[in-house]
Amino acid sequence: MQSEPAKPRPASTILLLRDGASGLEVFMVVRNHAIDFAGGAMVFPGGRVDDADAALGDPFRIAAIREAFEESGVLLARRDGAMLGAHDLPREAPFAALLAEHGLQPATDALHHFAHWITPADMPKRFDTHFFAAHTPAAQIARHDGGEAVEGIWINPLEAVRAGDEGRATLVFATRLNLLRLARHNRADHVLADIAPVVTVQPVPYTAEDGSKWIRIPEAAGYGMSEYRAGTRPMKPVS
Repeated sequence: MQSEPAKPRPASTILLLRDGASGLEVFMVVRNHAIDFAGGAMVFPGGRVDDADAALGDPFRIAAIREAFEESGVLLARRDGAMLGAHDLPREAPFAALLAEHGLQPATDALHHFAHWITPADMPKRFDTHFFAAHTPAAQIARHDGGEAVEGIWINPLEAVRAGDEGRATLVFATRLNLLRLARHNRADHVLADIAPVVTVQPVPYTAEDGSKWIRIPEAAGYGMSEYRAGTRPMKPVS
């Protein structure tokens, strides 16, 4: 008997953007192979929404800021109305306590809602993930944390897609499609100026009459297509 689908866990992901020598660049991390969900994949910083996030504001936006800080060291926060610049604040400190100690306010208004994805119903571990895009403060340096993330890189979105297509990196479906959306632009401010109302995407896998595997997403979500040939999935479906 087919079991009930797993309940999606709330999560946030952040697309940290900057203008680099190759045009638009986004910060990505390679997940530790020991992590059971998408281990070894190249992803945007992100993770689960914590219970404590809601006490600081919109829990999804707070989680995105916290995860960006924990996984990249970039802290989107203001002190006395000014965006935080270079800093050496400890990532391992409890987030709310660190903000209070240093008189910081999360810069939730600096985050632009970019996408909303829910893991397919046939997967054993599911997430209800909101994606946010933001400029990276120029004075801050992004570095991976060495724990959940074992590598960090600024990369042109199209080059990241090529790396996945050529087998030099592992990209999950949602990451690849969001990279392709970024690749439509060559500057960070162009990305943020072109964000449309977000349409929820919950991919629906199906098998065509010829036995080929496909994935369907809403055409209104703005990815340019609604049907995609399925590749290797990062986790096995529920049997």
